[in-house]
Amino acid sequence: MYPDKKGQIEMKELSGWFTVGKKLNPENRWIKMAATIPWYEFEKEYSKKFSTKSHYTAHPARMGLGTLIIQRMLNLSDRQTVEIIKENPYLQFFIGLENFSDELPFHHTMLAKWRKRVSTEMMIKLINNVGGLETYDEESESDDNDNNSDKSGTGGGSEPELAEETGDTGNEGEIILDATCIPADIRYPTDVSLLNESREKLEKIIDGMYAGSNNAEKPKARTYRRKAHKKYLSFAKQRHPNHQKVRKAVKAQLGFVKRDIRIIKSMLENEPALIDLLSKMQKRDWETIQKLFLQQEEMYSEHKSTVKDRIVSIRQPHIRPIVRGKANAKTEFGAKLSLCLFNGYAFIDRLQFDPYNESEDLIPSVERFKKLTGHYPKAVLADHIYRNRTNLSYCKLHHIRLSGPRLGRPAKKVDDEDRLIARKDMSRRQAVEGKFGEAKRFYGMNRNMGKTDHTSMVMIALDVLVLNIRNRLKDFLTLFQNWLFPFSELLENRYQLFKMAKTCQFLGFA
Repeated sequence: MYPDKKGQIEMKELSGWFTVGKKLNPENRWIKMAATIPWYEFEKEYSKKFSTKSHYTAHPARMGLGTLIIQRMLNLSDRQTVEIIKENPYLQFFIGLENFSDELPFHHTMLAKWRKRVSTEMMIKLINNVGGLETYDEESESDDNDNNSDKSGTGGGSEPELAEETGDTGNEGEIILDATCIPADIRYPTDVSLLNESREKLEKIIDGMYAGSNNAEKPKARTYRRKAHKKYLSFAKQRHPNHQKVRKAVKAQLGFVKRDIRIIKSMLENEPALIDLLSKMQKRDWETIQKLFLQQEEMYSEHKSTVKDRIVSIRQPHIRPIVRGKANAKTEFGAKLSLCLFNGYAFIDRLQFDPYNESEDLIPSVERFKKLTGHYPKAVLADHIYRNRTNLSYCKLHHIRLSGPRLGRPAKKVDDEDRLIARKDMSRRQAVEGKFGEAKRFYGMNRNMGKTDHTSMVMIALDVLVLNIRNRLKDFLTLFQNWLFPFSELLENRYQLFKMAKTCQFLGFA
């Protein structure tokens, strides 16, 4: 038997069913995550962005940073983020509001302003702080200075010489290195489509300049836009055009774009004030299209497909093609990110739009580990691209095992112990791949929606920050379970003790 129930609950019944004044549950994830973020440390850096002479009061740093974290963690748009914060009292507590309210003290357009105010350096410092790197870094640096002052005046001896004398390298722990591409929110670029888009934008610029010119009564210069559009459509409808058809279409669009550029330059020579009739975006597009035309003309005339600083998007000229060689996408378009995974936390080694070889980041990452812990790692787990002669020589000098096969021909016989170590290294190296997968699957890193280079980098850094916050929350949940182990066994694992101490410090227990 299924009991009969009333239909829609009326508003007079709803008011007695839910009370906003009810206390929040301290076990909620947003309350726990709020305790893991060093808001005050970030606010000290954030407050330097404002002038003391201004009469306007800015929103608190926690409100801005907390809203951006909510957006990246839930993978929402600006409008959706504001709406969901209005509906959830836990989210309002997370951003620092004292009482629940249906009206927020900011508009959804403030999210764009907050992303502009926050710099990438500020985000990297916050990522390191949440991961326990910055605070421990200062302590370890002071310890190193004390140790160096106790050494003799004969130079103190390098660390490899000391290890050879004692027979003990003193290396502990391991770091995992890898790089990935964060695709941008752009259409897949082709030469013909980029030139056709440039032609359409130039035609709009010509129309606007002609309407505001003193010679508007004279006939407008011919741009052959109908003919150009017809030729582009005839090419775009072909499913698999061969190389000759592609070059023919590129040549045709190059001619139309060249004519439009010549017309605009002629109009500006006669009336330089016409440039003021263009919007800010049109002026930026005009500069970008001129560079794009020179690149496309060079590639067409020299029969090549690559050029330095190649533009693949008119609205986002900072984006570069990143060749990754993956099965689903051999070339991706966006920023390249190098991560260093230490003790379960992710740290940014390098973040830029221009392509680079990630093997160059191994030595700086190891030196950062040395500065953090006071000793070199026992192993560096990385892809085979990191195994070049420079990195191998550096790791051999400091007694570091670099995972992966040796250079040259494969060995005829491999010891069972070496095979087991290689298998374990490969399985542990998947942790950084899991971090990339988590960020791209849940936090929107698979398609960066930033429109400028600064905004894109800040959003990527926020994704890495969210990964560390979630990891810090996981440490908090396992904190009391770790105390169940005997204290003698706990002292043997320096990193586990370090994680517990940092978690207690963030939560105010110590």
